[in-house]
Amino acid sequence: MNVPGGVIVLDFGGQYTQLIARRIREQEVFSAILPCSASIDEIEGLRPAGVVLSGGPSSVYDKGAPVCDSRVLGLGLPVLGICYGMQWMAHSLGGNVVKAEHREYGPATLDRERDSTLFRGLPEHLKVWNSHGDHVIGLPAGFETVGRTDNAVAAIEDPSRRLYGVEFHPEVLHTERGSEILRNFVFEVCRAEKNWSRASFISDTVGAIRQQVGDAQALCALSGGVDSTVAAVLVHRAIGDRLTNVFVDTGLLRRNEFQDTLELLRDRLHLKVDGVDASERFLARLHGVTDPEEKRKRIGAEFIAVFAGEAKRLALSSGSDMRFLVQGTLYPDVIESVSVKGPSAVIKTHHNVGGLPKDLPFQLIEPLRDLFKDEVRMIGRELGLPDEILLKHPFPGPGLAVRLLGEVTKDKLEVLRAADAIVVEEIRRAGLYGKVWQAFAVLLPVRSVGVMGDYRSYGYTIAVRVVTSEDAMTADWARLPWDVLERISTRVVNEVRDVTRVVYDVSSKPPSTIEWE
Repeated sequence: MNVPGGVIVLDFGGQYTQLIARRIREQEVFSAILPCSASIDEIEGLRPAGVVLSGGPSSVYDKGAPVCDSRVLGLGLPVLGICYGMQWMAHSLGGNVVKAEHREYGPATLDRERDSTLFRGLPEHLKVWNSHGDHVIGLPAGFETVGRTDNAVAAIEDPSRRLYGVEFHPEVLHTERGSEILRNFVFEVCRAEKNWSRASFISDTVGAIRQQVGDAQALCALSGGVDSTVAAVLVHRAIGDRLTNVFVDTGLLRRNEFQDTLELLRDRLHLKVDGVDASERFLARLHGVTDPEEKRKRIGAEFIAVFAGEAKRLALSSGSDMRFLVQGTLYPDVIESVSVKGPSAVIKTHHNVGGLPKDLPFQLIEPLRDLFKDEVRMIGRELGLPDEILLKHPFPGPGLAVRLLGEVTKDKLEVLRAADAIVVEEIRRAGLYGKVWQAFAVLLPVRSVGVMGDYRSYGYTIAVRVVTSEDAMTADWARLPWDVLERISTRVVNEVRDVTRVVYDVSSKPPSTIEWE
């Protein structure tokens, strides 16, 4: 997609690279991501108003450290370097970057030393979020220090060349007023104009799907969640009844989810949906498997096998091949699974991304691949979807298999389903469902001693996970009222067989992920 006058983000492998682009799109300005290895011709061909250099996990002195063509700093375009991007810019222009004695990770306070267009309208002291092991200790010619944290130069600039750098991450929500810093760069420095909207995304995406599919038919892997439902509606707008939706019961769904979802999709949304009970197949594939990566890959492969079988069945009945598979893949799935735009690290395989087999019998349609969850919800609202779909908590494609640590069995799934249902019910009863990002139970592969009545018991431990987030790239544990936690714990221990202990997960992302596997 090419929209002149946008802001290009060059990816040095940062886990938050897409988040930078997303924050810029929030300003209604188009932003595209290119690998740091993109040529000058490719960058100039997009006719950008400015360039952002992303963060990354490397040191500028590492062997094979990612670099971009240094001529990007001489194009006359405004450039903002973030974290590694600032270090690379300083290093490339003759500054001095060194390994820090103490890595600066997490919250810090930025104390500004001088006025800067980048910080126009912002207070002199800001809470920022850091994640770096190198420091800039010597500035290139023409640069000045704008602000510092306790142990690092945190912001630099050469306003005459419109070159700026920040050591922290303004794109994450943990940085106070970070979006305003990016807004100042986009509008005050780059002088960009608004050229991006939800309506334009829908129009461009529908047009691209029509061109991709032509006269062929497509199959949609529909789960009933917001992602796959929005993807289905977009594709349906493009090709109409040539789209067939398939909802698979993997045996890894929550309590009553298969039937309830089918009724919602068919009766409320009037979509053409085939329900397929493949629970025995999936459970057989997971027999004896404990490694979480292997679980995800087997589930991904079995999904494709099920859809391939459905495609053949539908092709025989319609006389036309199903050549395309629609998935509701989002960017957090992609960036945590595979390195797509640059040298980013793989965190875990998602069943619909890194878990797909190499001999995939379909061409994929993933219209939401470059969006975050809250962006998808906004697109869904633009498409007219009801809140019952739009506000539904995310549920992982591998289902309860990644919330049941260790081997997946029918008995353990029933324990987990019962506990999970209580967690969600109590969160709803407390009026908190719409205020948190996700709320669920995890069955741990440990047993602990308990007392049930007058008898010693030795039962399972359930972990309760409730987080707040806006985009799933970062998340914080929810500070639930004590009485809500007490009701959850009491009900789980009393109502769910073989459970003697309930614990609450108080870890944030990063360093943890939202799901346990």
